[in-house]
Amino acid sequence: MEKGKVYLVGAGPGDPDLLTVKAARLIAAADVIVHDGLVDDAILALASPVARFISVAKQRSRHSVPQDGINAILIREALAGYSVVRLKGGDPFIFGRGGEEVEACQAAGVPVEVIPGISAAIAGGAANLMPLTHRDASSAVTFVAGQCKGLTDQNWAGLAGKNRTLVIYMGVATSDAICEKLIADGLSPDTPVAVLERVGRKDARALRSILTDLGGMIARENVASPAIIIVGDVVLKSDAEDKLRTFAKEAERLA
Repeated sequence: MEKGKVYLVGAGPGDPDLLTVKAARLIAAADVIVHDGLVDDAILALASPVARFISVAKQRSRHSVPQDGINAILIREALAGYSVVRLKGGDPFIFGRGGEEVEACQAAGVPVEVIPGISAAIAGGAANLMPLTHRDASSAVTFVAGQCKGLTDQNWAGLAGKNRTLVIYMGVATSDAICEKLIADGLSPDTPVAVLERVGRKDARALRSILTDLGGMIARENVASPAIIIVGDVVLKSDAEDKLRTFAKEAERLA
C-alpha cells in the first residue's frame, strides 16, 4: 500500500476565518484528523463528512494520550496510506511540540509537512489593537513558557523591561511565581501587564493591570486557560489605556 502523509496544521486561536487557505484545504481533504482539545468545533466542522477524528486532547498535568502515543498514531495512520492532518491550536512550532512530531515521522520514513498557524500572541495583540512591537515602546518580543520544565529551569534575564515585550504562554497557574521571578530580576512592580483569555473565541477577554497585581487579577477575574500574559509598555499602546489605570488603582487599593 502506498504511504500516506502527515500534515502538521496550525489551527490558529480558534476563529475559522483566521485559518490559512492551505490549512482549510487540507482539513477538508483529510482522511484522518488528529486534533487537540483547543481546536474549535467550527474548525473541525470544515472536515469531510467521511473523515475519521482522533482526539488527543491535553490538559495541564494530564494528557489523554502521551506524546509518544500521538507520534505512534500519526505514523500508523500514514503508513496505512491515509492523508493525516495533525491539527494543533495556534502554530505547530510555538509550544506545540511540532518539532518532536516531525522528528518521529522522519525517523519512521513518513512524509511530513508543516503548515503554520496564527499563534495566540499574534491574534490576541491584533484583536485588542496591542502591537507586540512599537517604535515608541518595544523593539524586541520574546515568547516563553510559564510552566514548561518549571520556572527554575528557565533564564529570563533581559527578556522583559524597557523597550521589550515578554509574552508568556501557559502561565496562568504560575502567575504568582512569574511575578516574583520578574521583580527579582529587576522589573518594576508597576510594569504594565495584560492577560488575554480564550483568544479568538466569542468569549475572549482582555484584562490589564500592573505586574505586582498579576496573580491577584487572575484570581479576582477567575481567569482560566487557555490564556497568555503580555508584559511591557506595549500594553499601554492598546485600545484600553484608561482601563489599565483603573486596574492599577484597584490593585493599589487592594494591596
